[in-house]
Amino acid sequence: MTSHLHALSFDANDPSLLARFWAGVLGWEMSDASGGDADSGIVLLPSDDTGFRLRFLPTQEKKTVQNPLHFDLTSTSLDDQREVVARALALGARHIDVGQTPDDGHVVLADPEGNEFCVIEPGNNFLADCGFIGALACDGSQAVGYFWSEALGWPLVWDQDEETAIRSPHGGPKVTWGGPPLNPRDGRTRLRFELAPPPNTDQQAEIDRLVSLGATFADTEKDETGRVTMADPDGNEFSVLTPR
Repeated sequence: MTSHLHALSFDANDPSLLARFWAGVLGWEMSDASGGDADSGIVLLPSDDTGFRLRFLPTQEKKTVQNPLHFDLTSTSLDDQREVVARALALGARHIDVGQTPDDGHVVLADPEGNEFCVIEPGNNFLADCGFIGALACDGSQAVGYFWSEALGWPLVWDQDEETAIRSPHGGPKVTWGGPPLNPRDGRTRLRFELAPPPNTDQQAEIDRLVSLGATFADTEKDETGRVTMADPDGNEFSVLTPR
């Protein structure tokens, strides 16, 4: 058995603000899973088939470069796309320019801390059978797409011209990688995967498996919760939680 994608974590200067924003955009509920521990962040639980939660963790570091990962949110009609954009703007989003052209049908926005996301136009065939979060669109190599397919046990649903995509057999969003050239990085990745090993398994055994697939250690020390920080073949940090 492989690890489960347990959460997508956001580094946030104001975790409460960012959690409220995304709860409003997605219609997800906040959880009390942290038990009042600020270091565990604020958790949003999915109300659909997304399959993973969102966790907002406190940081003092400011965002300086474009994130290598963003949400592609879907829409069912032009009116629906306009409604999603209007709701996000009312909650604190803003329009940004990342090089899109006037002919592009998607709308590019940033959340209150500058994290980019897109609202995709209706009729997008690639995301046609996906939910509201259609994809986690990543800047990354073909090799990293292969790595995450093996790491999560999710089959490739696209592999062409160095672009790759995977999806859980249970549905939910696709995870896509656009291939080279890769954008410059600055410091730790602000949006990161949290992996949960299968129940009743040895954390070290799962870490060894991930290393055999091409992962490396970003931090050799476990944090206070026992999680281990690793990096995928493109250098994106992710966490391996302790088994439950």
